[in-house]
Amino acid sequence: MSRKKKVKIFKIILLIIVLILIVALTMYLVPVMKKLSTVEGQVEFKEKISKLGIWGILILFGLQLAQIFLFILPGEPMEILAGMCYGAVGGTIFIMISVAIITALIFFLVKKVGKKFIYDFSEEKKIKKIENSKLFQNPKKIETIMIILFMIPGTPKDLLVYISGILPLKPLRIILISTFARVPSVISSTIAGANLVKGNWKVSLVVYLITFVIIGIIMFVINKLDKDKITEKALETIK
Repeated sequence: MSRKKKVKIFKIILLIIVLILIVALTMYLVPVMKKLSTVEGQVEFKEKISKLGIWGILILFGLQLAQIFLFILPGEPMEILAGMCYGAVGGTIFIMISVAIITALIFFLVKKVGKKFIYDFSEEKKIKKIENSKLFQNPKKIETIMIILFMIPGTPKDLLVYISGILPLKPLRIILISTFARVPSVISSTIAGANLVKGNWKVSLVVYLITFVIIGIIMFVINKLDKDKITEKALETIK
């Protein structure tokens, strides 16, 4: 069996497992989530999650792994779900630890297996474009570029995790960048999730708006200071 067929089978199996987990978790939680606007519903939701125990954590971790590994889901729904299940603080801690573990796993897999591993999970043409870019091979600028890209909403953060293995980056530094540069997004999403459980959807909306305003201001300042248009060039390269 060829390598491509093996990868395709692996992706299909993992996708089926993810769908089963999503359906199972949805069926388990939907009846209670309908009543989240009431105090009784909120208490029942917390009890349901508590009963799952370690299995609840493993299910969420599995979904997080699939989200980063296969680009199946955007990151925000996972962060909101973590906030709903474990609160703003617990959800944030869970996401940060999960991201650190998965980033390390993918980074070392790329280092061990090589570029073929990335080509199996992403578009080869796009990867080569990034790989051949002088901007992404500049050791003095690459870390700053990665921090900015991880902070910007909508950038392909999971793709950045993959290509980190072929860039001039040290393992610990990329793990820290991938984990902590997501903090604004993670905190806003887990706070939103925690408030959704309490029925405070307006608070969730306000939190997101504040986060986007803050990130917008940061990006405006960066663009003003960035005379060489490094951020703009980096975004163009990863499109």
